[in-house]
Amino acid sequence: MRVIEIIIDQIQPGESEQIIIKCHHMTPEIMRLIDAFKSQTTTLVGYTGNEMHTISAMDVFYIEAVDNRVFLYCEHDVYETKQRLYKLEEMLENDDFSRISKSIIANLSKIKSFVPAVYGRLEAILVNGEKIIISRQYVSELKKKLGL
Repeated sequence: MRVIEIIIDQIQPGESEQIIIKCHHMTPEIMRLIDAFKSQTTTLVGYTGNEMHTISAMDVFYIEAVDNRVFLYCEHDVYETKQRLYKLEEMLENDDFSRISKSIIANLSKIKSFVPAVYGRLEAILVNGEKIIISRQYVSELKKKLGL
């Protein structure tokens, strides 16, 4: 049985916080843990009208491009961003996000289940009950990323 020891040291004000991982070798589980920490620190900028908001990537369910505009869909709110979809994809490639169609990047940690759809597509049901379609050309890459 493998035992993992967790040590938490409280630091003094002014000292920088850090996470140190000691392991015999990198495993997919450790990589997922690292990705989860990184995505919590990734911040996106979204707008509602004239208001600018900073949004944690972990709060975004999916990102969609519609009519040359890009939107960040969160649990209850939708924000417009000035960044292009391909730039956001590059920025979030090490996080839990994956391209699922030409116009959508989804946060995989917000997907509750998958249902087969017509023509080789999949329907993703998000934890908030919303449904998004995964295009058939992205299904195999998504399955690979999920280890299926």
